[in-house]
This record gives sequence, C-alpha cells and structure tokens, in this order.
Amino acid sequence: MISVEGSPFKNDLLKDKTIWVTGGGTGLGKSMATLFSGLGAKVAISSRKEDVLKKAADEISVQTGNAVFIAPMDVREPKLVEDAYEKIKSDFGQPNSLLNNAAGNFISPTERLSSRAFKVIIDIVLYGSVNTTLVCGKDWLKQGIKGNLLNIVTTYAWTGSGYVVPSATAKAGVLAMTRSLAVEWGKKGIRSNAIAPGPFPTKGAWSRLMPGEMAENFDFGKRVPLNRVGEHQELANLATFLMSDHSAYINGEVVTIDGGEWLKGAGQFNMLEAIPESMWDMIESQVRKTKGS
Repeated sequence: MISVEGSPFKNDLLKDKTIWVTGGGTGLGKSMATLFSGLGAKVAISSRKEDVLKKAADEISVQTGNAVFIAPMDVREPKLVEDAYEKIKSDFGQPNSLLNNAAGNFISPTERLSSRAFKVIIDIVLYGSVNTTLVCGKDWLKQGIKGNLLNIVTTYAWTGSGYVVPSATAKAGVLAMTRSLAVEWGKKGIRSNAIAPGPFPTKGAWSRLMPGEMAENFDFGKRVPLNRVGEHQELANLATFLMSDHSAYINGEVVTIDGGEWLKGAGQFNMLEAIPESMWDMIESQVRKTKGS
C-alpha cells in the first residue's frame, strides 16, 4: 500500500503542484497519484473508464484527505485530450505538471501481428503521450508557466526487446521526445524527464503480459540482481522526487529503477524465445480473454 509514511518527504512537498496523471485509475498510475495527493498536490487522473476513475479518486481521497479530480478521456483522441485539459483547468485548477503513464502492451511473436496491432499500441503509448504533451506544453508556453513533464518509459526503450516490439517502438519514441523537449523547451522553464521501471507487477497489465501459467514459469524477480521485483512505493517515491522542486536541475534525464535488471540481461522479454510455437496459440487465446481487464 502506498503511504506518505513510506516516503522520505515532508507532507507538503507538492503543495504548489497540480499534477495530471494519465492512466491514473489503476496500477502504477494510481500508486503515484496516491503519493502525490498525500504530499499535498492537487491531482487529476484520466483514463477511458469513468467508473474506474471514480472508484480510484474516492479511494485516494479517503486515504489522503484531498480531493482528486477525474477527467475521463481516450489519450488517442486529440480533441478529447484538449477537452479534458480544459475541464481540469476550469473546474479544478491550472495543471503545471504532467505524468504520461497511460500505456498498452501484450506479448506476441512479431510475425503474428497485424499492422493494426502495432497501431493500437503506438497510438496509446506514443501518440497518446504526444497528445497530452502538446496540449500542456502549448498552454504552458503561452502563459509562461514553468511546467514539468514526466514520462514513464521502460528499459527496453533503448535496448529493444523481442516479443513486445510495438511497445519497444513506441516507448523509444517517447524517450526521444523526452530528451528532445528537454532541450527545446528547457529554456522556457519546462523540464522533461522520464522514468524507466523494470518489473513492477500490476494486476491488469501483467495479466496480459504473463497470462495463465506463464507468471509461474517466468519469475521476473530471478532476472534482477536484487532477486526481487519492484514495489509500487519505490516507484512512487522516485516519481515524487522528479515532480518536486528538489529535482529542479534534472532535465532530459531517464532514471532507471529496475534493481539492475537491464544490466544483467538486455531485452526484458527475450527469454520468451523458450516458448515453443505450439504454446503461442494458447497464450494468444488467454491474452484475448483478459483484454480490457
């Protein structure tokens, strides 16, 4: 469970921040939003499912004592992203920080994928991050706001990885955008950074990445020199630091938090080469059953 007591920060660390978190209704996004709220930030969360957002906002508010604003939208649709931003701005407060966390992923041999399968992931991960970044960035530049962009990427954004090629392609694009904007917008007071997490299991995402018995057969903790997977509190603590003014001189950086995993063996999903061809039909069926969960 995420808690302020589990962080090294003062309770009012983020009191001057209004942070928009995409993919904030579940998983890691919800965990980071919870700590932001507990440390005094005004937090707005977005995803496609309004009921999921309402439940998350209520749970976070009960825990932190602070209101959480919901702005349902699909990051793939620029107009919906614009409308969500304006609603947050008018009904809750001017966002001055953005956490691009919305993502999609699944495992598959690349030759089994259609162009549509690629498009689904790239539209969410890359174009979705572009859409939110442009909406925030243009407004911040217009108003002279010293904004903060934080993108969740992955270690295979620079190493690549078999069996998750659409995700690797999209995350590499987000990382390039992060570094590019750090230079272009840095002189206007807008910082741009990224976090590259290793394995941090979440119920929804990991049911698609490791369906059925695969989770038992592939222990990600064994790939990590620290011999364990990450805890949500650890990622939330790092995100909080990068959202705070204590990291004001960090710009254009990608911070890895993976227990040393990528150094031990690049390509997080490369071990899936051990799966025989006959198993992929079964795995594909299981992934489709969990789609959208």
